Amino acid sequence: MPGEYFEARERALLGTRYDVLYAAPCAVRRGVTVNGLRCAPQEFAAAVDFGLEPSPFCDAAFLLTDPQLRPGRHAYHHAGVFYVQEPSASVPAGLLGVRPGERVLDLCAAPGGKTSQLAAALRGEGLLVANEYVAARAGVLKSNLERMGVTNALVLNESTARVAAAFPAFFDKVLVDAPCSGEGMFRKESVAVTQYDQPLLDRCAALGAEILENAAAMLAPGGILVYSTCTFAPGEDEGQIAAFLARHPEFTLCDLSGCGFGQPGEANRTGDDPLQAEYCRRIWPCDGGEGHFMAKLQKAADAPAVELPRGKNGKGKGGKTPRVDAKALQAWQSFAKELFPTLAGQPIAVVGDGFLLEPPALLPAAKLHVLRAGVPAGRAAKGRFEPAHALFMAYGAQCTNCEELTLADPRTAAWLRGEEIEAQTAQNGWCAVLVDGFPLGGG
Repeated sequence: MPGEYFEARERALLGTRYDVLYAAPCAVRRGVTVNGLRCAPQEFAAAVDFGLEPSPFCDAAFLLTDPQLRPGRHAYHHAGVFYVQEPSASVPAGLLGVRPGERVLDLCAAPGGKTSQLAAALRGEGLLVANEYVAARAGVLKSNLERMGVTNALVLNESTARVAAAFPAFFDKVLVDAPCSGEGMFRKESVAVTQYDQPLLDRCAALGAEILENAAAMLAPGGILVYSTCTFAPGEDEGQIAAFLARHPEFTLCDLSGCGFGQPGEANRTGDDPLQAEYCRRIWPCDGGEGHFMAKLQKAADAPAVELPRGKNGKGKGGKTPRVDAKALQAWQSFAKELFPTLAGQPIAVVGDGFLLEPPALLPAAKLHVLRAGVPAGRAAKGRFEPAHALFMAYGAQCTNCEELTLADPRTAAWLRGEEIEAQTAQNGWCAVLVDGFPLGGG
């Protein structure tokens, strides 16, 4: 259990309900969330070779029945078929109600589980901007989205203020899974207890308020913002939302009471500002999760919009189009026509000596630290095209030359160990390596 301050605060707020709400029905549960870009949850459940139970929090998520299982080593994980995720963490992304073609922002996106859920909802249409301030975590985010085969993501490593300056009133949907004090992770991560104190609570509340302000500035009129934390702290949860709404009368709080999981927000946690706390949603340990708070906000349709100057695809500094080496472009086109004919006619951008597929149609004019925009296709050298790993992870199932593996095939484990394997279905040359039709990479 955490320190005395946490328990004293919660007992004062909850009274006799404390022991009920913090009584978990079982040990810490682990879960996986299926990547909708790869397959449907029912298909996954039928194909996978380990035990699952349906999750009470998300239709695309499952609980693991074997506490000793290490799903991160599974071939389907390497193929981006699922993401390892704490069960209740699968909730916030679904509350946004993302539809294909929308402009969506995940403002605090690493390590990428919620981002991949948003990408699955977009179905490759529209724009997904995923930002992470911490550079190392941003690299993990980029890697995870590549593994999941996400094609329409712009991955940034920026402060939320700089992102807000580049995208005013731009997004239809915004997710803020705010950095928090992590009280909901006390059972799962013991380090969260050792780092916990009142100054941490104060810093997290202030940071959350700053991030919310920037998120609000980026939301288009009529747009939806979902704010979530994995803490129980009032100043980061109900109190945070109450203070935000007091500052922003153009926002209204949406009712989450019908979402089918968790329990209403707590009225005595709102601080000095009024709030319909029951419209928020909390997941307590007794609900089977490690602890989450969620609030859904909508911006008024008549809120002032801001026009945003934008760059264009394939443009470099000063708006000049980079020169395209004719031999390099021919090398890509020959490669694509042979192995990826569905991609041969698609727009492609030149970045340095490499090529990008699916570059976002709308890019900000501001200079931002971009880790990825679209899908790296590869690079041409000396008239020969060398494909990128990301190309096979995004489009491997469309490759005309494939090595078909299965979960039961011992060559699958050998491939994942980095060993050479005998080709049985692929012809000479570059090929996609698939496990049960899901891409593991290229060879």
